[in-house]
This record gives sequence, structure tokens and C-alpha cells, in this order.
Amino acid sequence: MPKKIPMRQCLGCREMKQKRELIRVVRSPEGEISLDFRGKKPGRGAYVCPNEKCLKTAVKSKALERALGAPIPEDIYLGINEHMEELDG
Repeated sequence: MPKKIPMRQCLGCREMKQKRELIRVVRSPEGEISLDFRGKKPGRGAYVCPNEKCLKTAVKSKALERALGAPIPEDIYLGINEHMEELDG
């Protein structure tokens, strides 16, 4: 039997995609918000596609803040942008 591939929904485009293809933002049990590129950190996760359009949509609609139940620091958005540039380059 083939192994099941975990799927998650992007908060920007609202499409279901493979978990590995998305960038995870996680709120730890202590309330700290960080980026999780390996998908292993404990806590509540929210996912965004690694493209600018999805990120802009998620920021504009405050989807990440709603999903995690906390304000998102500006450095998290900068970290997502940096990661997207690394993937493109």
C-alpha cells in the first residue's frame, strides 16, 4: 500500500498542497512564533506557499494571525521572503 502524503492548505491561495511544498509558521506552546522549515517543531502550525502572491494575500487578510491566534512579528514575514528568495536563486 502506498504511503499517505500529508496535505495542508495554504492560507494565501487556499489550495491543498503537499506539506513539504509549503512554508510552516508555528506558534510554540509558550506562545513564541517562529519559522519551521523541517515541519518538526511542536505547536500550532500555519502554512503558506513559497510565492509572493500567496504571502501578500495572507498578510492582507491577516490569515496567519487568525490561524495562530497571535500577532505575527515583522521578522517572520522577512524570514519567509528570504526563504522564498533562496528557493528562487
